[in-house]
Amino acid sequence: MTDRSALRDALLKYQPYNATEATFLPKFLELLEFSNCYERSLLHAHITASSWVLNYDMTAVLMLHHAKLNRWLQPGGHADGDENLVRVAKKELMEETALKAFTLIEEKIFDIDIHLIPERKGVPAHDHYDVRWAFHASEDASIMGNHESNALSWVPLEETPDEESIQRMVTKTQLWLQ
Repeated sequence: MTDRSALRDALLKYQPYNATEATFLPKFLELLEFSNCYERSLLHAHITASSWVLNYDMTAVLMLHHAKLNRWLQPGGHADGDENLVRVAKKELMEETALKAFTLIEEKIFDIDIHLIPERKGVPAHDHYDVRWAFHASEDASIMGNHESNALSWVPLEETPDEESIQRMVTKTQLWLQ
C-alpha cells in the first residue's frame, strides 16, 4: 500500500468478512478525504497499521500486552504521515517485537477495524482506523518487547482474547486453513 490512492483502490476492492467490517468501509473512504488522515494531528481519527503475525502452521499468533491500553493486541501503530501502510506495519512489528524475519502472506489487506482510543495525557479520545496485514514468522525467532508493552507472547488461536476484532481475524485465519 504505497499511497492514499492505492489504499482507496484496495478498500474499494476489499470484501468485508461481516456486517461490522462492511460499516467500516465508507468511514475509511470518508477519512481519506482529510489531508492529514495519516497524522496524529487529525484529532478525531487517524489511520494506523498493524500486523497479524502467524506461526507457519497458523495455529498461534504473536501478541503483545499493550502497556497503555492494558489489553492483548497485535503489534501496530501510527502511520505518522507515512502513506505506505505495509511499511508502517512492518516498522511497528520490528519496533514492538524485535522480530527481524517475517514474510507478508499476501499483498492485499487482511482486515480493517475502527476502534476508540481513550483520552490520555491531554490527547482527546479518538478513533484509530486500523489496516491490518497478515504475516508469517517462526515461533523460534527471537522476540523482545519494548516500552509500549508489558509482555509479548505467541498465543494459540483458541486462547486469543474474546474481542470481536481479534476473533474476526482468528476466524479469517481458520478459513484459510480449510
